[in-house]
Amino acid sequence: MSHRPHPRPYDNVLQTIGWTPLIRLNRVQDGARTPIYLKAESFNPGGSVKDRIGVALIETAEREGKLQPGGTIVEGTSGNTGIGLAVAAAVKGYRCVFTIPDKMSDEKVRLLRAFGAEVIVTPTVEPDHPEYYGTVARRIAEQTPNAFLADQFYNPVNPEAHYRTTGPEIWEQTGGRVTHFVASPGTGGTISGAARYLKEMNPDVRVIAGDPDGSVFAGYVRTGEIGEGTPYKVEGIGNDKLPGTLHFEWIDEFRTVDDRTAFHMARRITREEGMFVGGSTGLIVHVAAEVAREVDDPDACVVAILCDTGERYLSKVFNDEWLEANSLGDLVDREAASVDSRDG
Repeated sequence: MSHRPHPRPYDNVLQTIGWTPLIRLNRVQDGARTPIYLKAESFNPGGSVKDRIGVALIETAEREGKLQPGGTIVEGTSGNTGIGLAVAAAVKGYRCVFTIPDKMSDEKVRLLRAFGAEVIVTPTVEPDHPEYYGTVARRIAEQTPNAFLADQFYNPVNPEAHYRTTGPEIWEQTGGRVTHFVASPGTGGTISGAARYLKEMNPDVRVIAGDPDGSVFAGYVRTGEIGEGTPYKVEGIGNDKLPGTLHFEWIDEFRTVDDRTAFHMARRITREEGMFVGGSTGLIVHVAAEVAREVDDPDACVVAILCDTGERYLSKVFNDEWLEANSLGDLVDREAASVDSRDG
């Protein structure tokens, strides 16, 4: 390699969070002339974009006196925020207790426990149910001495962390040439914070959100009402409620994508681009490729978020038996047909 991305040693692993690479897609955009770059957040030490907010939430709480030495960090998580918090907690010496819905992959639960966290798996229920993972986390925090609830869905530190890091990195790495930014809100912190920075630098930057089919966000934008969410299998993005950390004023457009399309693209990115990604990234890249084809301008620049690593979904998205059991087996057949056609 001709460059030296880490020319000096670090005092601890937290200093390696951020400044993740921007990597161009070459095949899965299917002929789009507009270049697409992925902000590869899997290069963070905890393997996801949520490492950025994990350390920010903890260090802000320390400064504000909300987290004392020997304290306990509590959070309701779909996995990645918990892992980001657990990485920082391991360095700083805090105990962690996380609640996670049972729809999430076994890999995430095992990773959280590997970092020493206590993990409570809750049923996948509606937000008003007493066993909803966020409600359980709040209850645990209230009942635990010297506990800090990270509260990623309502804590303004979440989008602020991306305003201070993700947005400026994208702007600098593209030399200010970014014209479109694509991400998928879960808490909304990544897209809201980064978009705010990019639009302050250039109000013409267009921000497009990909939303899972079954999430309430896209419908809310269309109708102004929070509809009934329906189950979907993509993890970590979308929601059945509106978080306080999602700021719609920085987002120009929402596009809805179904599980099948998201998973198919995730598997394509892995096999055709050599980047191991999960279903959320598959959804985002599908939207980014749509945008790139519509713009059809080689001088434009689409930047999309690569959320985390596909290693978190080996038991699901990359498990042919799981796909078959969830009526998604046609994805395997489509890939086999694609390989046959290339070989022929």
